[in-house]
Amino acid sequence: MKIKQYTEVPSKQFDNQSARGVTGRVVIGKADDAKNFCMRVFTIAPGGFSPRHSHEWEHEIFVHSGTGKVYQNGEWREVTSGTVVFIPGNEEHQLMNGGGEDFVFICLIPSGVDEL
Repeated sequence: MKIKQYTEVPSKQFDNQSARGVTGRVVIGKADDAKNFCMRVFTIAPGGFSPRHSHEWEHEIFVHSGTGKVYQNGEWREVTSGTVVFIPGNEEHQLMNGGGEDFVFICLIPSGVDEL
């Protein structure tokens, strides 16, 4: 069993042309012997965004805090604390900060794919 504050988990920063102001943490993953899922916590700073991309696996997302936007079928949809998002496999998507404070969300992916 693992019980830990997510902020104690080492983070990886993404700040380039395709992703700006993004911090990712693998809070539960293969290092914990998680066999089915990987849980990640992302923080996107104001003005930041993740890359626009698609892949075979699905995402399950829970918005923890802040205001964000999710790209879906050519449109941006606003999400706030408490919102859940399901992104099916092979669907193009992107997330961005939509406000003036950090946008923090939890993202689940299947085990066996790159964790960050």
